[in-house]
Amino acid sequence: MGINVQHVALLPRTLGSLFYFSPSQAHIYQLLHGLEGVVNLFDWRDNTAIERILREMTIPPQSDLSYQFSVLFEGQGIMVAPPWGAVYLDKDGLLMSESTMRYRAFLADNQLLFNSGMNEPEDQFGLMLLALAQLLEQERLDAAQELLEQHLLTWSAFYLQRLQQNEISPCYASLAEIATLFLAELRNDISFGRIDANA
Repeated sequence: MGINVQHVALLPRTLGSLFYFSPSQAHIYQLLHGLEGVVNLFDWRDNTAIERILREMTIPPQSDLSYQFSVLFEGQGIMVAPPWGAVYLDKDGLLMSESTMRYRAFLADNQLLFNSGMNEPEDQFGLMLLALAQLLEQERLDAAQELLEQHLLTWSAFYLQRLQQNEISPCYASLAEIATLFLAELRNDISFGRIDANA
Protein backbone atom coordinates (compact mmCIF):
# COMPACT_ATOMS: atom_id res chain seq x y z
CA MET A 1 0.00 0.00 0.00
CA GLY A 2 1.34 3.41 -0.96
CA ILE A 3 1.74 6.55 1.14
CA ASN A 4 -0.89 9.23 0.52
CA VAL A 5 0.77 12.13 -1.29
CA GLN A 6 -1.62 14.73 0.15
CA HIS A 7 -0.63 13.74 3.68
CA VAL A 8 3.05 13.83 2.75
CA ALA A 9 2.65 17.36 1.33
CA LEU A 10 1.56 18.73 4.70
CA LEU A 11 5.02 18.32 6.18
CA PRO A 12 7.06 20.32 3.60
CA ARG A 13 4.32 22.96 3.62
CA THR A 14 4.58 23.26 7.39
CA LEU A 15 8.37 23.08 7.54
CA GLY A 16 8.68 25.43 4.58
CA SER A 17 6.54 28.01 6.35
CA LEU A 18 8.61 27.69 9.52
CA PHE A 19 11.89 28.09 7.62
CA TYR A 20 10.64 31.00 5.51
CA PHE A 21 8.28 33.17 7.55
CA SER A 22 9.10 34.91 10.80
CA PRO A 23 7.44 33.57 13.96
CA SER A 24 6.57 37.19 14.74
CA GLN A 25 3.45 36.25 12.75
CA ALA A 26 1.09 34.57 15.19
CA HIS A 27 -0.01 31.78 12.82
CA ILE A 28 3.61 30.82 12.11
CA TYR A 29 4.44 30.66 15.80
CA GLN A 30 1.34 28.54 16.40
CA LEU A 31 2.51 26.06 13.74
CA LEU A 32 5.29 25.00 16.09
CA HIS A 33 2.81 24.03 18.77
CA GLY A 34 0.91 21.86 16.29
CA LEU A 35 3.98 20.34 14.65
CA GLU A 36 3.59 16.96 16.32
CA GLY A 37 0.19 16.42 14.69
CA VAL A 38 1.57 17.13 11.22
CA VAL A 39 4.67 15.01 11.76
CA ASN A 40 2.46 12.09 12.77
CA LEU A 41 0.91 12.07 9.29
CA PHE A 42 4.21 10.92 7.78
CA ASP A 43 5.18 7.25 7.79
CA TRP A 44 8.60 7.49 9.47
CA ARG A 45 10.82 4.43 9.30
CA ASP A 46 12.19 5.27 12.74
CA ASN A 47 9.49 6.77 14.94
CA THR A 48 11.82 6.83 17.94
CA ALA A 49 14.10 9.42 16.31
CA ILE A 50 11.33 11.86 15.47
CA GLU A 51 9.64 11.30 18.84
CA ARG A 52 12.91 12.10 20.60
CA ILE A 53 13.36 15.34 18.66
CA LEU A 54 9.82 16.47 19.43
CA ARG A 55 10.15 15.50 23.10
CA GLU A 56 13.41 17.41 23.52
CA MET A 57 12.37 20.41 21.42
CA THR A 58 11.81 23.60 23.42
CA ILE A 59 9.79 26.47 21.99
CA PRO A 60 10.86 29.82 23.43
CA PRO A 61 8.55 32.82 23.84
CA GLN A 62 7.45 34.35 20.55
CA SER A 63 9.60 37.47 20.89
CA ASP A 64 12.72 35.39 21.60
CA LEU A 65 12.10 33.06 18.67
CA SER A 66 11.43 36.02 16.37
CA TYR A 67 14.83 37.43 17.30
CA GLN A 68 16.48 34.05 16.68
CA PHE A 69 14.80 33.85 13.28
CA SER A 70 16.05 37.33 12.41
CA VAL A 71 19.64 36.41 13.26
CA LEU A 72 19.57 33.04 11.46
CA PHE A 73 17.48 33.85 8.40
CA GLU A 74 17.66 37.60 7.82
CA GLY A 75 21.19 38.25 8.99
CA GLN A 76 22.62 40.37 11.77
CA GLY A 77 26.35 40.19 11.25
CA ILE A 78 27.86 36.94 10.01
CA MET A 79 25.23 34.29 9.30
CA VAL A 80 26.18 30.91 10.75
CA ALA A 81 23.89 29.06 8.33
CA PRO A 82 22.86 31.09 5.27
CA PRO A 83 19.58 29.60 3.98
CA TRP A 84 20.24 30.02 0.23
CA GLY A 85 21.46 27.23 -2.00
CA ALA A 86 23.82 29.39 -4.03
CA VAL A 87 25.98 30.04 -0.97
CA TYR A 88 26.84 26.32 -0.87
CA LEU A 89 26.91 25.64 -4.61
CA ASP A 90 28.77 28.69 -5.92
CA LYS A 91 32.56 28.46 -5.55
CA ASP A 92 32.63 32.04 -4.24
CA GLY A 93 29.54 31.62 -2.05
CA LEU A 94 27.60 34.28 -3.92
CA LEU A 95 23.84 34.71 -4.06
CA MET A 96 21.99 34.59 -7.38
CA SER A 97 24.60 32.35 -9.00
CA GLU A 98 24.28 29.87 -11.87
CA SER A 99 22.53 27.35 -9.61
CA THR A 100 19.91 29.96 -8.77
CA MET A 101 19.30 30.62 -12.45
CA ARG A 102 18.88 26.90 -13.14
CA TYR A 103 16.40 26.61 -10.31
CA ARG A 104 14.55 29.70 -11.51
CA ALA A 105 14.22 28.05 -14.95
CA PHE A 106 12.88 24.89 -13.26
CA LEU A 107 10.24 26.94 -11.45
CA ALA A 108 9.21 28.65 -14.70
CA ASP A 109 9.04 25.34 -16.58
CA ASN A 110 6.73 23.97 -13.90
CA GLN A 111 4.59 27.10 -13.58
CA LEU A 112 5.58 27.60 -9.96
CA LEU A 113 5.29 31.26 -9.11
CA PHE A 114 5.76 32.74 -5.65
CA ASN A 115 4.76 36.28 -4.79
CA SER A 116 5.47 36.57 -1.08
CA GLY A 117 6.19 40.28 -1.21
CA MET A 118 9.73 39.59 0.05
CA ASN A 119 12.91 40.31 -1.85
CA GLU A 120 14.27 36.79 -1.48
CA PRO A 121 16.22 34.56 -3.88
CA GLU A 122 14.14 31.59 -4.98
CA ASP A 123 16.66 29.09 -3.59
CA GLN A 124 15.88 29.96 0.05
CA PHE A 125 15.47 26.64 1.90
CA GLY A 126 11.97 27.24 3.23
CA LEU A 127 10.76 28.59 -0.09
CA MET A 128 12.07 25.50 -1.85
CA LEU A 129 10.16 23.29 0.61
CA LEU A 130 7.01 25.27 -0.21
CA ALA A 131 7.62 24.64 -3.93
CA LEU A 132 8.07 20.94 -3.16
CA ALA A 133 4.80 20.92 -1.20
CA GLN A 134 2.98 22.50 -4.13
CA LEU A 135 4.25 19.85 -6.53
CA LEU A 136 3.22 17.07 -4.14
CA GLU A 137 -0.21 18.64 -3.68
CA GLN A 138 -0.58 18.67 -7.46
CA GLU A 139 0.59 15.02 -7.52
CA ARG A 140 3.47 15.88 -9.88
CA LEU A 141 5.86 13.33 -8.46
CA ASP A 142 8.38 13.43 -11.32
CA ALA A 143 8.81 17.18 -10.91
CA ALA A 144 9.02 16.78 -7.13
CA GLN A 145 11.78 14.21 -7.57
CA GLU A 146 13.64 16.55 -9.95
CA LEU A 147 13.37 19.42 -7.46
CA LEU A 148 14.74 17.21 -4.72
CA GLU A 149 17.59 15.54 -6.56
CA GLN A 150 18.77 18.34 -8.85
CA HIS A 151 18.09 21.48 -6.83
CA LEU A 152 17.51 20.91 -3.10
CA LEU A 153 19.49 17.86 -1.98
CA THR A 154 22.59 19.14 -3.75
CA TRP A 155 23.16 21.52 -0.84
CA SER A 156 20.57 21.09 1.89
CA ALA A 157 22.63 18.63 3.98
CA PHE A 158 25.43 21.19 4.37
CA TYR A 159 22.95 23.88 5.34
CA LEU A 160 20.96 21.74 7.76
CA GLN A 161 24.13 20.47 9.43
CA ARG A 162 25.21 24.05 10.10
CA LEU A 163 21.77 24.93 11.39
CA GLN A 164 21.73 21.90 13.70
CA GLN A 165 25.04 23.08 15.16
CA ASN A 166 24.01 26.71 15.65
CA GLU A 167 24.22 28.10 19.19
CA ILE A 168 21.59 30.80 18.65
CA SER A 169 18.42 28.74 18.59
CA PRO A 170 17.96 25.18 19.88
CA CYS A 171 14.44 25.33 18.43
CA TYR A 172 15.64 25.88 14.87
CA ALA A 173 18.36 23.28 15.42
CA SER A 174 15.58 20.79 16.21
CA LEU A 175 13.65 21.86 13.10
CA ALA A 176 16.80 21.29 11.04
CA GLU A 177 17.05 17.78 12.45
CA ILE A 178 13.41 17.07 11.53
CA ALA A 179 13.95 18.44 8.02
CA THR A 180 17.07 16.28 7.58
CA LEU A 181 15.20 13.11 8.46
CA PHE A 182 12.20 14.05 6.34
CA LEU A 183 14.19 14.83 3.18
CA ALA A 184 16.18 11.60 3.44
CA GLU A 185 13.02 9.52 3.77
CA LEU A 186 11.07 11.45 1.14
CA ARG A 187 13.82 10.93 -1.42
CA ASN A 188 13.64 7.19 -0.89
CA ASP A 189 9.84 7.13 -0.90
CA ILE A 190 9.65 8.97 -4.23
CA SER A 191 12.53 7.05 -5.80
CA PHE A 192 11.04 3.67 -4.91
CA GLY A 193 7.47 4.60 -5.77
CA ARG A 194 6.11 4.35 -2.25
CA ILE A 195 4.12 7.58 -2.58
CA ASP A 196 0.76 7.09 -4.25
CA ALA A 197 -1.78 9.71 -5.29
CA ASN A 198 -4.56 7.14 -4.77
CA ALA A 199 -3.49 5.78 -1.38
